[in-house]
Amino acid sequence: MSMNDLIFRNLKKNLKNYYLYVFALIFSVALYFAFVTLQFDPSMDETKGSIKGAAAVRTASILLVAIVSIFLLYANNIFIKRRSKEIGLFQLIGMTKGRIFRLLSAENFILYFGSIIAGVFIGFSFSKLIIMILFKVTGVDAIATLHFSEQALIQTLIVFAGIYLLIMLMNYIFIKRQSILSLFRVTSSTEERVKKISIWEVLMGVLGLLLILAGYFTSSKLFGGDFTTINELFFAMAFILASVIIGTYFFYKGSVRFIANLIRNRKNGYLNIYEVLSLSSIMFRMKSNALLLTIITTVSALAIGLLSLSYISYYSAEKSAQNSVPEDFTFAMAEDAQQFKDILKENGIPFNEETIEVLQAKLDLSDIMESKMAEMNMNPEEMLFPVISEKSVDGVELKENEILFTGYNDTIQTFLSLKDSGSVTIQGNTIEIPQTYLGIQKEYYISWYFSSGGIPVAVVDESTFNKLKNDLDPEIQMPSSLYIGVEISKKSQVEKANKLFTESGLAEKDGTDSQLAMSTSQKQTMGVVMFIVGFLGLTFLITSGCILYFKQMDESESERQHYTILRKLGYTQTDLLKGIQLKQVYNFGIPLVTGLLHSYFAIKSGWFLFGTELWTPMLLVMGLYTALYSIFGILSVLYYKKVIKESL
Repeated sequence: MSMNDLIFRNLKKNLKNYYLYVFALIFSVALYFAFVTLQFDPSMDETKGSIKGAAAVRTASILLVAIVSIFLLYANNIFIKRRSKEIGLFQLIGMTKGRIFRLLSAENFILYFGSIIAGVFIGFSFSKLIIMILFKVTGVDAIATLHFSEQALIQTLIVFAGIYLLIMLMNYIFIKRQSILSLFRVTSSTEERVKKISIWEVLMGVLGLLLILAGYFTSSKLFGGDFTTINELFFAMAFILASVIIGTYFFYKGSVRFIANLIRNRKNGYLNIYEVLSLSSIMFRMKSNALLLTIITTVSALAIGLLSLSYISYYSAEKSAQNSVPEDFTFAMAEDAQQFKDILKENGIPFNEETIEVLQAKLDLSDIMESKMAEMNMNPEEMLFPVISEKSVDGVELKENEILFTGYNDTIQTFLSLKDSGSVTIQGNTIEIPQTYLGIQKEYYISWYFSSGGIPVAVVDESTFNKLKNDLDPEIQMPSSLYIGVEISKKSQVEKANKLFTESGLAEKDGTDSQLAMSTSQKQTMGVVMFIVGFLGLTFLITSGCILYFKQMDESESERQHYTILRKLGYTQTDLLKGIQLKQVYNFGIPLVTGLLHSYFAIKSGWFLFGTELWTPMLLVMGLYTALYSIFGILSVLYYKKVIKESL
């Protein structure tokens, strides 16, 4: 048999066994080429002024290279070990290590660069679709075109050629260091098997669970008022990160084995065939994969968390804009409002106008404040608030000396927690006006210009408002004390009005805002973040899923002889497959559930910093991630089914 025949026979066998690796490689190349193409695509010029699309995509492409490089190097490490006996046989028949290395290099070259060519073709075919998705989520009004970039091709070839050289270097070092005898023992030594659980493993298992729970508990208190200084928040976040990551490692190193051992002891060691194939296998194999599973779980939690938070902000864009700009357009200067109203009249756009007088006053909240304001460098006795009269808003009726807060931002409420009742004192320039505090309402009546930072608006009765108006502290008043809101009567004309608003130059003036423009700006910013994090998360999902699948391929091959024995003892293929299905639930389910829990507590601790809606965006992201992740578990079951079928 010639060397060429040997290369193509091995190539055919490897392509059949590692089709998922080839798919992941093609997908990675396609996605990277499409991302790089975005940098050089002329249609991306439409986004440069608003969302810095090209710069963001360039950063994402670097992270994409890191993810793909780690995956390919790790996958190659698995494959070269699986072929250790084959390499040993080549040496036994007289082939030198250099000749074997050239043989493997030729196989890898054909497989690797064949996948790259296919990936580039697919990436080019779908580059227009990717640009269309980006324009859709960011709301950019531009036409996507199919554009082939020679610069993107050269950059892709250079990057993946560099990864190929690293793979070849890894293979060379492996072949050079191994003796013939060690090559026949590599596979059997790759998995750690421990028959008796030690005291140290028990302690590690308990400690892992405690560290994770401690991280979860601290994250639930992160923005609840317990940590009120920057240093406290920093150390709390560092503790959460360290305890969860270390706890996750200990969890895989000892907790899973410890819990499985407790279940086995409760049954006095009498396990049925399903538990033998699932529970026992998990006990002896998950420990050796602890570091890998920790990395997969941590990065999965990071991807889910970032995607959920960006989607929360994107999903909440319209609601956040309505809270900041209650009407379609808001103004602080009467002349600006009049100029815009004249423009609307000239263009035949009907509108309604609302005017509210806004004063600024210091309030003493020491009786109703629950947070440690002194540690936040804020004096609860002299906090600056916007004040409006009950007569300026509908649906609010107050008695004399009653005060109500409205438009309370969730972020501020988390830091500055208020009681449900108590007393508040309004401080004028020379007088103090005691008030009975009635609580908080969510309605927003004036724009963020008067209550920047999310500070609520104080609503008082008309007589109190007039007292304060006659005794104002001039040093704390805004340049304008007038809020003017313009609401377009026909919603179909809001976009036209917004275009006129922008063209008039009013958008650049202080105190003027457009609800639509604010919503669009937030959607553009968070849309590109969501787009990039989504594709990076998808890449990591596929690569990590493939790694877990390859590990299951290894396990199935090493356990083939066990299945042969069990089949000879009378167990059916269905009996064995049920145990394998339960095993895959553990293998893929434990990292998935752990990653989802990590991301949930991370999101829950600070989601209000990003938007107004939590559950719908988060559950959609988690549901999609779970569905895609489960595909690899199903593929693993199908591979085991093939191995079991061939075991007799």
